[in-house]
Amino acid sequence: MLLYNVTIQIAKDAETEWLHWMKTRHIPDVLLTGQFVEARISRLLDQPDDEDSTYVIQYQCESLEKFNYYIDVYATALREEFNQRYKDKFVLFRTLMEVVG
Repeated sequence: MLLYNVTIQIAKDAETEWLHWMKTRHIPDVLLTGQFVEARISRLLDQPDDEDSTYVIQYQCESLEKFNYYIDVYATALREEFNQRYKDKFVLFRTLMEVVG
């Protein structure tokens, strides 16, 4: 099992709308690709109150082949929509991890 981990720091003035959009649109759209079996969104708790909020979205994927298919076929359009919608409102990085236990 693989975990596709997206860590994002979102501007406070966009956070409420962004979180709603992630839960109702973006994450469901990613899952509708059929390449992931589950998704979870979490918020980082140990950060100063005056900083933008940090979230982690984890998508579970059964194989590297499915993940690569997602990247090749779906990721560009989904990322483009995200980038246009929240331009200059976020910083993010992505990691791919293998579950070992």
